[in-house]
Amino acid sequence: MSTSDFPARAAQRLKVSFEFSPPRTEAAERTLWETITRLAPLQPTFFSVTYGAGGSTRQRTHETVTRLKKETGIDAAAHLTCVAATRGEIDEIARAYWDSGIRHIVALRGDPPSGMGGNYCPHPGGYINAAALVGGLKKIGDFQISVAAYPEKHPDSADAQADLDNLKRKVDAGADRCITQFFFEADDFLRFRDAAAAANVTVPIVPGIMPVSNFQGITRMAGLCGSKVPSWLAEMFDGLDDDVETRRMIAATVAGDLCRRLQSEGVDQFHFYTLNRADLTFATCHLLGVRRHDAR
Repeated sequence: MSTSDFPARAAQRLKVSFEFSPPRTEAAERTLWETITRLAPLQPTFFSVTYGAGGSTRQRTHETVTRLKKETGIDAAAHLTCVAATRGEIDEIARAYWDSGIRHIVALRGDPPSGMGGNYCPHPGGYINAAALVGGLKKIGDFQISVAAYPEKHPDSADAQADLDNLKRKVDAGADRCITQFFFEADDFLRFRDAAAAANVTVPIVPGIMPVSNFQGITRMAGLCGSKVPSWLAEMFDGLDDDVETRRMIAATVAGDLCRRLQSEGVDQFHFYTLNRADLTFATCHLLGVRRHDAR
């Protein structure tokens, strides 16, 4: 058996990035910064910070992103949506990021103020969709721009082709990278990657990975965002409602297996939805061979 059978020993270093949500309380802020302190030594290519439904976390997102950049020195990306704001208001936010030294934006259509699953309606005088937002941002500054992609189709898209056409419009408008919604079947991502390549989407498509230990929570989230939860995953968590430690071990194993399968198919970048917790993301990265920079 050769060392190539063990991805954690591979010489090639994977690129990883981590997503956080802005904290709502002092306790949540302490937890977030404990998480950042643990994950920063893995040298991610960037951190990203989410933007609440309807722009509800606008100020906290800005504060978290700028603090991340200042205190870690790692590229920090601010999520920005089209929801509940005019073009002028969004442009002003983007200019404030530019003036604060933030050069990376995750440009999204966004969820309606009622949250995921609600009916989306463009704001009068606002950007109509993410492609328009990308174009607007490129007029303000030479931002690096990441956009969302959906291996299993966005719930609001008529079909997979319409969804792919929308992705192509975002890339044509200037997006530099596509980050996918979370998924659990590697084949879903690989089929999507092939379809995007056939549609001449030439920028990197980075799989979004959600290590899951709260199965009920992920089932609710998946139902809202169009991701399917396979029956084999449900079986893995069956009977473990009161067994937190076993759930977490299974979560790390499932995420690690998914990433290693994708790695074997040439994927070398992963974006982790951390839920502001370090342990599962850190464990998955370790399985993949991503080590602390100061490790020997």
